[in-house]
Amino acid sequence: MIDKIKELIAEADAFKAETKEEVEAFRIQYLGKKGLLNQYFAEFKNVANEQKKEFGQAVNALKKAAEEKVNALKEELESKEEVKGVYGDLSRPGEPVNLGARHPISIVKNQIIDIFSNIGFNVSEGPEIEDDWHNFTALNLPEYHPARDMQDTFFIQTNPDVLLRTHTSSVQVRYMEKNQPPIRTISPGRVYRNEAISARSHCFFHQIEGLYIDKEVSFADLKQTLQYFTTQLFGKSKIRLRPSYFPFTEPSAEIDVYWGLETESDYRITKGTGWLEIGGCGMVDPNVLENCNIDSKEYSGFAFGVGIDRIAMLLHQINDIRLLSENDVRFLEQFKSAL
Repeated sequence: MIDKIKELIAEADAFKAETKEEVEAFRIQYLGKKGLLNQYFAEFKNVANEQKKEFGQAVNALKKAAEEKVNALKEELESKEEVKGVYGDLSRPGEPVNLGARHPISIVKNQIIDIFSNIGFNVSEGPEIEDDWHNFTALNLPEYHPARDMQDTFFIQTNPDVLLRTHTSSVQVRYMEKNQPPIRTISPGRVYRNEAISARSHCFFHQIEGLYIDKEVSFADLKQTLQYFTTQLFGKSKIRLRPSYFPFTEPSAEIDVYWGLETESDYRITKGTGWLEIGGCGMVDPNVLENCNIDSKEYSGFAFGVGIDRIAMLLHQINDIRLLSENDVRFLEQFKSAL
């Protein structure tokens, strides 16, 4: 009988189960009220006295082996269920990955950067929280200059010397301070102005400004560069430069591109003229060069700036600038197929 118990211990140690039902059947077979252990405990009184000790030890060993096997199998099956609950059926095909989309601002910015990279312009960046010198004074806008009223400004903690930049021209100043001509750089970034929010304007928007400084740079170089830019971006080769005023350029001009009058939308966005203003430009004022330690007698240059938001609205037929900053997934998903 002791040999039979030892065989049962070996069987219990070798037992394996795939389901809880199999484990429960094993438990009942060995540990149930009518199970093998109770049967052997009932036989204990019929065992000879000299064998009782060995018999009792064998039965206790069988009980221990059966209990340990039941507990181990239960833990193993519960662990498998937990993994399945977290990860699901690992044999199922994977779910398709939901790809995101580039923001229209990023799409247009990258297009403009690529266009100017092809003609030797690099990209420069600077802080959005700026000081008065880089944002105004170095750009020929000293304190109390009336042209400062053209840009309603957000000041930081009522400190008139620290502000949110109103244009990315401040990045150009920082670049000129650290680099000597020849300079070819574009400065994309977010700028801030204290303006009323509407479908056509916002208190923050995005600009990209260009700067070219070298010997014998002329207004003709500026026009040719802008001609190339508008042709590459819009597919429109006809531009015009209207006289204007900017404190940091002289002479200064507004950039218009001939959009055409082929559709009702063309009439609306050009106000029936066919011409669309996209930015400003001009020859860098000598005072600005001198402020940045560049010899204005030896070097000259031009600068230009365009609004990325406005161009994005034109290219993608967006009728409300607020859509660009509201993070509406339904709006952003429209640009999944864009570059």
